[in-house]
Amino acid sequence: MKKHTPKIFLILTLLLFLVVYLLVPSVNQSVNDAIKILSTMGVDGVIEYIRGYGKYAAAVSFLLMILQSIISPIPAFLITLSNAAIFGWIKGAILSWSSAMVGAAMCFYIAKILGRDFVEKLISKTALKSVDDFFARYDKYVILIARLLPFVSFDIVSYAAGLTSMKFWPFFIATGIGQLPATIVYSYVGGTLTGGAKAMMTGLLILFAISIAIFVAKSMYNEKLKKSN
Repeated sequence: MKKHTPKIFLILTLLLFLVVYLLVPSVNQSVNDAIKILSTMGVDGVIEYIRGYGKYAAAVSFLLMILQSIISPIPAFLITLSNAAIFGWIKGAILSWSSAMVGAAMCFYIAKILGRDFVEKLISKTALKSVDDFFARYDKYVILIARLLPFVSFDIVSYAAGLTSMKFWPFFIATGIGQLPATIVYSYVGGTLTGGAKAMMTGLLILFAISIAIFVAKSMYNEKLKKSN
């Protein structure tokens, strides 16, 4: 019974969230608004959205980071930049890093407990296969390397790690170390740079995010074509 407890708990949690999302209009609207704002890839919109919650802004940002982790590949850097602008780059970095770590842990356990078939419904099979190849190439260093590369999807790597024999703590520690430099850089950009320098850095980050989104969307489209033929 104990062996199946984490799986049962995770399934019940996901089902509870789904029921609340479907039956509580305010939650449904809030989640849809959050996804819409993140999908537009506009930092100003995300800042306004988070600030709109006043004293609960930090908690909303934390939940927003977890949401984007699960719904891959919505870009996390938008939240990181926004946190820095709202809370200052140091406090913003701490908030972004800690919430991203929780999101990574959730993705890892979703994959570990619910399996590959479930993960492939959240992301594309081809995108997951590309990360599988990345894992095979870099072996035990894969998590650390993947976290340091901005063009490798944070969330897909977390899901892929959960599908391997990798233990949680090595994954979690490597994620924390690898994620820290990017979080500091993004937070510094969001909290201290202004004008053209900030616009240029934000543009580059958006370009990376769009590239990942196009790759995943194309992979999903190709898979649907194969299934229909």
